Amino acid sequence: MITGLDHVQLAAPPGSEAALRAFYGGVLGLQEIPKPPALVGRGGGGTSLLERSRELGGWFEAGEGRLHLGIDADFHPARKAHPALRVAGLRAYAQRLAGQGVQVSWNDDLPGHDRFYAYDPVGNRLEFLERRGSG
Repeated sequence: MITGLDHVQLAAPPGSEAALRAFYGGVLGLQEIPKPPALVGRGGGGTSLLERSRELGGWFEAGEGRLHLGIDADFHPARKAHPALRVAGLRAYAQRLAGQGVQVSWNDDLPGHDRFYAYDPVGNRLEFLERRGSG
């Protein structure tokens, strides 16, 4: 029996780690968490082994779930597939993101929810939503 969703992984091109950390941690406000030592060398860390051992690993907490960033040499951005992140105070959050240069695209197709889409610095699509009446 499935009891929940543990994490979602998004791909990213080599060399994008710093920009993605700044975006997911700084702009979106997600908390970066340590990658298990056995997985540090698989990508998402720094460029040298020493750097990788000191850095967190491109994993972020998103409420009860996690978002992982995986480096892919044959990267293609996810334009249709995407994680949907629940937000408290969606309109204020969208204004904050727009103020930091993130293009926000509102969509009212989902009954009972307010939501918008945005893209990370490498072109992966992200959805942000809030149930109406909860914010």
